[in-house]
Order: sequence, then structure tokens, then C-alpha cells
Amino acid sequence: MNLLATFRIALNALRVNMLRSMLTMLGIIIGVAAVITMIAVGAGAQARIQEQIKSLGSNLMIIMPGSTTASGVRLGAGANQNLTEDDALAIAREIQQVQAAAPSMRSSAQLIAAGSNWSTQINGVTPDYFEVREWPLASGRMFEANELSGSAKVVILGQTVADQLFGDIDPVDQILRIKNVPHTVIGVLARKGQSMTGQDQDDVAMVPLSTARNRLFGSTQGKLRRVGTIQVKVREGADMKEAEEGIRQLLRQRQRTQPGADDAFTIRNLTEILATQEESSRIMTILLAAVASVSLLVGGIGIMNIMLVSVTERTREIGLRMAVGARGRDILTQFLVEAITLSLIGGFIGIVLGVAGSFLVSQFAGWATRLSPESIVLAVGFSAAIGIFFGFYPAHKASKLLPIQALRYE
Repeated sequence: MNLLATFRIALNALRVNMLRSMLTMLGIIIGVAAVITMIAVGAGAQARIQEQIKSLGSNLMIIMPGSTTASGVRLGAGANQNLTEDDALAIAREIQQVQAAAPSMRSSAQLIAAGSNWSTQINGVTPDYFEVREWPLASGRMFEANELSGSAKVVILGQTVADQLFGDIDPVDQILRIKNVPHTVIGVLARKGQSMTGQDQDDVAMVPLSTARNRLFGSTQGKLRRVGTIQVKVREGADMKEAEEGIRQLLRQRQRTQPGADDAFTIRNLTEILATQEESSRIMTILLAAVASVSLLVGGIGIMNIMLVSVTERTREIGLRMAVGARGRDILTQFLVEAITLSLIGGFIGIVLGVAGSFLVSQFAGWATRLSPESIVLAVGFSAAIGIFFGFYPAHKASKLLPIQALRYE
């Protein structure tokens, strides 16, 4: 008997007991749908984290003044303003793994332009900031050297601020007021989207660091060249840990920190933090898929159970087929094909429900999902494997029946 004929017989046998076949496939259907949905949710979460890493910039470290603990006292990072613009210059000059170091300071202020006003974050930066954050311009130009040294009243806007203040009007060359000081818009940044904390990164305005210090944030900080943070981009392929340790030792020397004393600054390796989050998300996806796979196991046991019942019910049929010439391997193939057909049909229905479930999760729960062909191929392969594994014993049992005993079976 060829395989096509065996498959046709298997379909007929399943059609005779349609309700029982559907109930048998239920475990496979639920298991496959759950696995596909869980993998899609996990892949969506990983993609979201990768987008956040990309939006922050690659190989990024942030240095903040103050330490989380000092002399047994817990302090907030940024509590002690002891980083300067010269520290950033020293890091870029002396640490060979560092590609760029960008000092910055920030505050918030009301921006007024064209009859509109918008409260946003004002960042005082240098052009290195845009290189570190990998943040290109959508239109306009970058700060020029004389603007950086001369505290020029120029500003580069994020997309959200540009939209809120100017709408459909091109913001470049327009005038706006920051703390009642008129500034000329010279550029608009490309859209960045939300940060990992859900903050709109485009709701920001950039001014030269000297402008922020001398015109907007107060003169005391200007004399000391103090900055709020230093953001560092490490060269591609360089060891992040080695760069971090080099920066730590350099800053301790510059701040004359005594051996054994706590650092007076905090270094946060964002790439490492986000990579850890990505790994956690991946492990959670595997865990959820493993839990969902339990349904597949239960479904496989259901298939074995129903196939054993089928063998018992069709014992006389098996005996009759053997009496007219069917061999043991023909009987083995027939029942094995029935089991595989059951699991494959259940797998295909599960795939449809899994795709629909992923879509519904994305639409109603607002979670990012991403379907991958690999998860669907894995689900189909797993379904076939379950059919073979759990269907083999009943099929083997049927193939070993003796024709005379089978024909006498009541």
C-alpha cells in the first residue's frame, strides 16, 4: 500500500469520529497557539529593547557627578556637581578606547514662538553630543565653532518641540524665546521616539554648552566649567569594561580621590544594562514557551490514548486486513500516519489561532509582537514529532497482533 492510500485511509478513519478527533487535537491546538503567541510577544519585547538601544546610541556610557554611596552614607547620583568640561576633554584625549566624550547640562524652560509656548527640557551640549547619541539632523545645520565659544543665541529643536511651536511652518531661521532670551532656530533633529522609560526623547531643545552656562543656567557654573553629565561613546570593538575602568582611574586622579575612598561620580554602562534586559527578555520568552509546551505534551498523551482506543476498537479490522495479505509494517504505517495526521491538522489550526492571538494581543493589550517564520516551522515540526513519538506505541502494538486472535476479538 502506498503512502497516499494510507493517508486517505487515515483521513477517513478520522472523519468517522470527527468529534473525538477534534477533542483529541485540542491539546495540540492550544499548545501550538500558545507557543506561537508567547514567542511573538517575546520577540516583540526584544525588538523593542533593540530599538531603545539603537535610539540611545551604541557603546554608550553616562558619567554623573556624585556617588550612590560615600562613607556609609547613601547619596543620589548628581548630588555633588564635581564634573567639568575639562574632564570630558581629558577622557576623549587620554582614554584610547573612547571615540567621543560629550559634556552636557540641562534644565527646563518655557519656549515661546509664533504665538505658541511649550515647556521642555533645555540641553546645553557640544557637537560631540550628537555623535555620541548617533542623532543626526533632519534639517538645518550644526553649531559652528564661533557659536560654541561665543555663547551664541542659537538652538536646535527636537521634532516634538518643532511640531508644537511651529506646526507646518519650517522652524529653521525662526526666532523663539527661551527665558525671554531670543534664540534663532538653526536646525531640527531627526525623530528618536520614546526612551526605555517611556519619555519622549524628541521633546527637547539643544543650545551650545556655553550659551546654557552663561545665558540660561547661571554664571556660577560658567566660571567653574561644571557640567551635569558626560556621555561617552566607546569605539566599535573596544572593551567596554576596560574603557570604564580607564575612565574611573582618570577621574579619580583628576579629582585627587584617596586610595580606598569611594568614587565621587557614577558611571553607568547603558549598553550593558540594556543587553542584560534583552537577555532577561529572551530567557522569559523561553520560559513562557516552555510552559506553553506543556500543553503540547498533554496533547501528545491524548493522541496516544485515543490511538490505543482506536487499535482496540479496530482489532477485527486489523485481523481481516492481515488475513488478506497486509503485513505488520503496513498496519504500523497506517496507525502512525493517523497519529501524525491528527497532530499536523491540530498544528495547522494552532498556527492560525496563534497568529490571530498575536494580532489580538498587539491590538488590545498594546504589547509589541513579532511573528517569525522560525516559530511557525518549529511549531509544525514539533507537532509532527509529537505525532510520531506518541503514535508509535499504539501503531507498533497494532502491527504485532496475530491475525487469528484479532479475528476472534469481540
